[in-house]
Amino acid sequence: MTATPADASRSATHDAARQAIVLVSSVLAIGAAFLGSGVIVGTPIQDAAGGYLSADATLVAPGTGAFRIWSVIYAGMLAYAIWQALPAQRHDERQRRLGWWVTASLLLNAVWIFTVQLDLLWLSLPIIALLLAVLCRLFVLLRRSTPKNRVEAVVADGSIGLYLGWVIIATAANAAAVLTAAGFRGFGLAPELWAALVLAVAAAVGVSLALWGGGRIAPTLSLCWGICWVAVARATDEPRSEVTAVVALLAAAVVIAATAFARIRAERRVRG
Repeated sequence: MTATPADASRSATHDAARQAIVLVSSVLAIGAAFLGSGVIVGTPIQDAAGGYLSADATLVAPGTGAFRIWSVIYAGMLAYAIWQALPAQRHDERQRRLGWWVTASLLLNAVWIFTVQLDLLWLSLPIIALLLAVLCRLFVLLRRSTPKNRVEAVVADGSIGLYLGWVIIATAANAAAVLTAAGFRGFGLAPELWAALVLAVAAAVGVSLALWGGGRIAPTLSLCWGICWVAVARATDEPRSEVTAVVALLAAAVVIAATAFARIRAERRVRG
């Protein structure tokens, strides 16, 4: 069936709306992050929600320095939002598939920050879990197609990959914070064992993404950045746990090794 001029006009309108909404949602997410930083208004995330999201709240909480990666992630997502808003990307099929999911991720990010600011720690966990699910969906969509040039590879695949990798470890830390706030005592098991299990799950997700995604570097970089900062926090801050620090470093090493293996394997397939 041949598309009519009216159909083409509606498609163009929908595409323009999608581009605008992605751009607006990225600005909203950055605004929410500014609120969450507590620079002028709002409460710093580490001090909100009873301090359960601070670097010394649980064994799997990354050190304070880890959160600098948000600046890189927000800059990347803003770059993507601006790039996809260009006229050349308006009717790009890949951007059509990504756009609404990117919007959902950015809005969920903002909602998570406002939830924590309102001290609704228990509600923050399902929100960040949903954010992780949305980012996994974006990863699947990215995997199904290839970027048309290096710019798209960086601003789309790279930015979303960094976002996903960080949210994996952030979700783990968020879950630990909620359980700690709820008075969970680990069924009598040692805290270090629970921390090791949480880090093992995060590493398993990272390995799965690496193997299925052909060794994409961005998710591994941000995930391992977060895991290594768990090691730093446990080696230098309270609660001290050399065991957790060692497990975190081993988890990061496993993810990096799996990514290198998957990338080499993917490149060999391309060559031959």
